[in-house]
Amino acid sequence: IEVKDYRQSQRTKPIDLADEVAQKAFDTLAAMLPAQVHASDLNERHFAKEVNKASQLRIVLHLEQPKKHSRLFPCAIEPADVQQKLRQKIKPIDPHPQVVESRAMNGLAWQVH
Repeated sequence: IEVKDYRQSQRTKPIDLADEVAQKAFDTLAAMLPAQVHASDLNERHFAKEVNKASQLRIVLHLEQPKKHSRLFPCAIEPADVQQKLRQKIKPIDPHPQVVESRAMNGLAWQVH
């Protein structure tokens, strides 16, 4: 799960959002095997072991943006575009990544305030 909240300030990173999330997903997964073997904290080691045993992985980007948009630019970041790019980039990890926001959670169980 990656959370991005742009309700107070705009995105300033030059990297594409889908590229950033995909890279974080790959980096996190790449860290799980070494963590299972070398983590000094037993909770971290156990968590990594459980992740490595997973039969399915899901990628979710929770993206919050200002509620009011201008007529000319209805949305600063188009969630459907990010989701399509993510689908292409992380297909080996999750062929159906989700991009959600508090107004459209797609059945996910957390809340944003």
